Amino acid sequence: MHPARYAVNCSILFTEVPLLDRPAAARRAGFGAVEFWWPFDTHLPGDAEVDAFERAVRDAGVQLAGLNFAAGDLPGGDRGLVSWPRRSLEFRDNIAVTLGIGERLGCRAFNALYGNRVDGVAPEEQDDLAAENLALAATAAGSFGGVVLVEPVSGEDRYPLRTAADAIAVIDRVQEASGVTAIGLLADLYHLTVNGDDVTAAISTYADRLAHVQLADAPGRNEPGTGKIPVDQHLDELRTAGYDGWIGLEYKPSSTTAESFGWIPPTD
Repeated sequence: MHPARYAVNCSILFTEVPLLDRPAAARRAGFGAVEFWWPFDTHLPGDAEVDAFERAVRDAGVQLAGLNFAAGDLPGGDRGLVSWPRRSLEFRDNIAVTLGIGERLGCRAFNALYGNRVDGVAPEEQDDLAAENLALAATAAGSFGGVVLVEPVSGEDRYPLRTAADAIAVIDRVQEASGVTAIGLLADLYHLTVNGDDVTAAISTYADRLAHVQLADAPGRNEPGTGKIPVDQHLDELRTAGYDGWIGLEYKPSSTTAESFGWIPPTD
């Protein structure tokens, strides 16, 4: 396994401890960066909740490398608010909160899950709305050097972005319509593999569009070495393609979180 800049996703790892204790747990395990899905129960958390989250990251001495916008009820099947007409206002209200946390903590990557197809709403209407919302978010993120991420996702049939090409088509539409440039591809090697995408081709074709990478093995979404993804090969391909950003560890540990890090080589 090749050394890389690994960030621990504390929404799926270190679940043995409360969420606000996880940045410190990541630091004790030797990691200098963390990322989170939306860490609150509402799209507009109170100041005390936001302050407590930011304090947990700062006190742990880790970098916040990635943060999701509010995405609805993920365990219940929601996969984002960006293209969901009935909840579009929630996403727009959430932009300032999410980016405010990111700006204060030095985070520059923000994942905007696209949203599932909605019964009774034409896909074209959802795609128009998504382009508008992504342009708003990318404009705001770009004002301080941030980037909005668009991610292909598996596991939910109603989610329309399945491949890297699907996400790039959305990114191209937003850029062409609004002129914003602070938007890029989030390549999760697990999701791409499960959806049948050609990961090697995606890395090569979209090397200049890669804004963030996440990692888990397939089919179980466990740590590398437990499934079929040629992780070493893909890390080589990413390095050859010039990607030197964070690799987000977004997997379900097959045992404890600490034991699951055994695949990572020691650093000098």
